[in-house]
Order: sequence, then C-alpha cells, then structure tokens
Amino acid sequence: MTLQELSQAVSGPAAAFRSRTRLQPAGGEGDKVFPPTYAGAVYAVEQRQIADASGKIETKTCVLLDSVQSQANRMEDALQQAIDDGESLKDCPIPVLSVDFTGLGLLDEVGRVTSLEAPHRAADAILRDSLLDGVPFRKSDKGKLLDEASLQNATPLYKLCPTALVFGIWDSTGPKGGLGAKFQRAMVSEIIGVNAQVGKKTSSRIDPLGMRAAAKVVKKADGSYELAGEKAKDAVSPSEVNHGNIPPDIKDGGATIDYAEQVTVLSLPALRRLRFPIDGKTTVARDKAGRTVLAALALTSAALAAESGFDLRSRCLLWPEGPITWELLQTPGAAPKKITLTSADAIKLLKEAVAEAKEQGLEWFGGTIPLTPAPNLVALLKKSQDIAAKVAGDADPA
Repeated sequence: MTLQELSQAVSGPAAAFRSRTRLQPAGGEGDKVFPPTYAGAVYAVEQRQIADASGKIETKTCVLLDSVQSQANRMEDALQQAIDDGESLKDCPIPVLSVDFTGLGLLDEVGRVTSLEAPHRAADAILRDSLLDGVPFRKSDKGKLLDEASLQNATPLYKLCPTALVFGIWDSTGPKGGLGAKFQRAMVSEIIGVNAQVGKKTSSRIDPLGMRAAAKVVKKADGSYELAGEKAKDAVSPSEVNHGNIPPDIKDGGATIDYAEQVTVLSLPALRRLRFPIDGKTTVARDKAGRTVLAALALTSAALAAESGFDLRSRCLLWPEGPITWELLQTPGAAPKKITLTSADAIKLLKEAVAEAKEQGLEWFGGTIPLTPAPNLVALLKKSQDIAAKVAGDADPA
C-alpha cells in the first residue's frame, strides 16, 4: 500500500481497515488455553453468532481471550518497544510523555511510566501529578494544550500524544473534570476462543520438609511467624506461612476451543471527525494529512504487536493459521481489497505521512518529553509501599 492509497482510503468513503486472523494454541489444535479471569474467578463466556466456512451463521459458546483494553495496551507496548529499540523509528520520533521514578529511594522500583503505558494515556493522573521543567505538567505550556483539545481541534493532542487519538482518551482528571476532552477509540481489537469448552485444572503441593498441620504457628504483621503456644487463640497451620502440603484439588480451569480469532477494526469515519486547525484555521489538505498519519500510526502499532507474538499470558500462547492480512471496506457490496502489511511497510508509510503533514504545517513534538514526579506523588507512593510492606498477606493494596 502506498501513501497515496492510504490517504485516499482515509479521505474517501471507505468505512474501515479490517483484519480477521484465525489462531490456534501453540501446542496444536485441541490444546488447552487459559482465558483471563474476572471478579469471582470466572471467565467471560457468552453466546455469539459465528459464521462457518460456508458462511452459515451458528450460535456458539465463545470465551474472551483478550479484551479490547488489553489489545490496545499490547499495541501501545509494541510501539513503546520499537521506540526504545531506537532503530526502526529513529527517523520518526513519536512524541511520548515519560515520568522517571528511578533513584527516589522507593522500596519497589517503579522505573519509567510513559503515556503509552499509563492507563489514561496523556490524561493519566501520574502525568498530571508530575512536573515539566519544574512546573506542574497541566500548568505547563505543553500540558495546557490538553485543555484545548476537541474533535474540532485535535491539533494539541496530535502534537503531544497522537496515540491517544488512535486508542481513545477521556481527560476526566484534568481541570474540566468530566467535561474534559473525550475521543473514542478509532482502533478496536479483541481475541475470542470459538466453541469453547471450559475444562478442569488441578493444584497440589508436596512439602519436601514434611511439615505437619498440627505444628501450629502464629503469624506476625511483618509476614514472619513464631511457634504457637498450647493456648494460642490465633494459631494457624504451617500452610498459612507457605510450609506443609497442599492437598490435591480440582476446579474449573482453562478451555479447549475450535480456534481463536482476532478481529481488529480501524474506523475511518472516526478519523474523519477530527480537525487540525492552526491559529484557528483549518484546511482540507492539513486535515487529510493529519488523519493519514493517525491511520498509519494505528496500522504500525497493530503490525508491531502481531510480529511480537500472541503470548497472552501463562498457558495462552497462540499461533496464526496464516499470514495476517487487512481488508479495506471501501465499496458496499463489493469484495474488500486485501492488503498485506509488515511492520516495516507500516513504518515506511508512517514516516512518509508524518513528512507530508509537516509540509502542511502540522508537526508534533518529536521524541520523549521527560517529566519528573512531583514531591506529593513521590510521598504518596512511598507511603503506599510502606503500608504494603507492613501488612502481611495483603493481596489487594488498593
């Protein structure tokens, strides 16, 4: 696909770029996969209308293997990895806000958090509570740009955090609260397992020391323990401090599937809603160039994520049955145009699109924008870590 073809697709009547990829467990067809669990240790299982090879629609039990939110995070992570590698994107520095927590004397090193890693992207509270050149980020010249962002003025976000225009953002923690800028996801993807049968999993532990349950202990607040006296009221089994056997147990766990399917859709109408004014004035050419950059950025993120593999979690490694292809939904009733796009192809398109937008006067802040955590954020984080260290067995610090 050339830049001209991408630009025409974005600006014309086309509805979307779509990719539907069938996958199998890396262990082979019929091998068990483990979906994510939600509150109550349950899987997201539902009935869906699925087309078979002949196009006939059937109702099948499906299980969610990777959610829309998780897929977006994987694409952003892949883009962040490419940025960190510093080779493929060195000629096209994508703007990324980055907060560095190293060297602050924390119990658990946090390291770096970027706008590609923060849950709410450029509008995240971690960035809000950080400093840019000693000034609170949202009060800095760059941070104030978020206050100006809207569908009719996407230029501030394009300059500061263009990925937010691809994966969505709601500036609900900023000075406007719930009235802050809100942009829908233009790129949506998820992975499901088709015709899922939930199975069983076993668990057990044999203690090499042969600890007996009758050898009671008393747990301390710091996680250590001492032998319990005969009349101790809070005595517990050694298994409570991770000693002793765990009897074999069977519970629901994992699922077998006919196949998994990843469905990814890039909405072109969502991109066409965006305007990119400069000094209050818009032009057709500049709007077209900005939207094309975002389309190329979305396709690049998807290609990088696909090439990094489909290792979703422990015991859920998937493998595509064939090459990953895109379809351009351009003319109703006509067969979609098929496109094969590697990450190298997509990055080339992205670089060309960014250069074209620059010629139209639309330019982003290239590279990493370094922030430092504000003292109150550091103090809050230290206090939270201290509490977590003192409360033994606290599985949910929040």
